[in-house]
Amino acid sequence: MNPATAAPPTRVLSGIGLTVLAVACFATLDSGVKHLSLVLPMLVVVWFRYGVQALIMGVWLLSRGGWRRFRVQHPRFQLLRGVLLLTTSVLAFYALRVMPLAEFTAVVMLAPVFVTLLAPLVLREHVSALRWALVVVAFVGALLVIRPGSGLFGWAALLPLTVALASALFQLVTSRMSGLESPMTTHFYTGAIGAALLGVALLASPVDAFESLGAASLQHWAVLTMVALMGTFGHLAFIYGLGRAPTAVLMPFTYAQIAFATLWGWIIFSQTPDAWAFAGMAVIAASGATSVWLNVRARSQPQAPAAADAIAD
Repeated sequence: MNPATAAPPTRVLSGIGLTVLAVACFATLDSGVKHLSLVLPMLVVVWFRYGVQALIMGVWLLSRGGWRRFRVQHPRFQLLRGVLLLTTSVLAFYALRVMPLAEFTAVVMLAPVFVTLLAPLVLREHVSALRWALVVVAFVGALLVIRPGSGLFGWAALLPLTVALASALFQLVTSRMSGLESPMTTHFYTGAIGAALLGVALLASPVDAFESLGAASLQHWAVLTMVALMGTFGHLAFIYGLGRAPTAVLMPFTYAQIAFATLWGWIIFSQTPDAWAFAGMAVIAASGATSVWLNVRARSQPQAPAAADAIAD
């Protein structure tokens, strides 16, 4: 039986709804970070985002089973996964300072394409000619977005490309280790590792986190809190969405993040992509969604929910 049809329609629809909610959270998070980049040190913003996630998930785990819920079987996996997601967040947040929101999101959505490129090395998977063709098509879409003369071509365009690459590595590591740990425990350690590493970075930097936060206005505190909550609950919505419907059904809906990013970019920053950028976004979305579908179809066993927590923010 096709797994897409095995699940009750109401569960599939709720899974789609949770997935769309998740990517809306991620686009909202990115817009908030772009706004805060003008008034707060970026290290402080990212540290606060991960600290809130660790706090919320830590309290949740304690209430659901006490300290035993914090035990893990593969601490090195938790560390590697946390470092990879932290890397994507730091690079993404700095990229948002110099790039329009919609174009940034579109280029980052190359991550499934990079998964295809890296799968033979990390997962020892065979890559078909069709998948290689999708890689080429997606890069053409990226060139349409960051083409020479668009104002994005240059070093700034390398940041979202690097984010997409780090996100792909994050997805592959998570996929390889899926089913070995509780998704909720992993979500806690992702936040805790990020907060700890950024805390060390803040201590070594001239930035005074508490002074910066103390000088922030109520409006900035509201946006900062929104950023932290969107990151925390966006990933949770994505995890629960994958528990309700097959990956092959849900993954194409993650490209709705481009639409949300375009909307927020227009409303908040008065930034509207031109026709070429829109064309490039459509090409990337189509290529990435097809690549995801091929990857899922090729696997004979379903993905564990933890493996689906693959969007980096």
